[in-house]
Amino acid sequence: MIWLGIETANAPLSVAVVKDGKVVAEVVQNIKLTHSAGAMPAIENILANAGIKPYELDGIAISEGPGSYTGVRIGVTLAKTLAWTLRKPLVGVSSLKALAANATLYDGLICPLFDARRDNVYTAVYKGAELDVVIEDYHDHIDGLLSRLKSFESPILFIGADVDAFWDKIVEVLGDYALRTPFSNDLPRASEVVRLASMRDLPTVDAIHHFIPQYKRIAEAEANWLREQKEKAHEQ
Repeated sequence: MIWLGIETANAPLSVAVVKDGKVVAEVVQNIKLTHSAGAMPAIENILANAGIKPYELDGIAISEGPGSYTGVRIGVTLAKTLAWTLRKPLVGVSSLKALAANATLYDGLICPLFDARRDNVYTAVYKGAELDVVIEDYHDHIDGLLSRLKSFESPILFIGADVDAFWDKIVEVLGDYALRTPFSNDLPRASEVVRLASMRDLPTVDAIHHFIPQYKRIAEAEANWLREQKEKAHEQ
């Protein structure tokens, strides 16, 4: 089976082609290039380099969020368009779980983390090689997350490029329980998105219509609109 994996949920971009459980080609980059400009050329290049025609794909795996609203939206829109055009199944994978998959050799608690601005984060907690869910993907203030993690009284391995922004506070609250993965594991890999997707049953092609991103938080514009509506309702 030949998979195309796409990861655009945050600033890093990763695209991979996996055939019969082996990585044929993969791109992982963290440069200042918007996904709207970089994602499709990366897909075209990696398929060409791998010598694989789009119609030869058997499935498409996409990092479905949470993460950057724009990054998630671009990736999901691109994946849905490709899947529907090619009539191939589309499988979504949590972007946090895909990142945590870089650290599955660690047998303890794994905490992937994305910066959600204003001291907020998208995060979750998984455990061990099977990535058992301890805390489901959610959005929280960093203080709320650390309060929950402190109650575990157990070492926790943090992973992700955005951990740097919160590391001092993490160590302040968790002390020796706070561990860091090597920097080489901090970028999400589309091959892990494929690996996790391949463990699930393939949906029908018609299911593409019902596929939606997992933002775990409404967009700021929508939040502002809802707040305005509530204010207007109170004024009436």
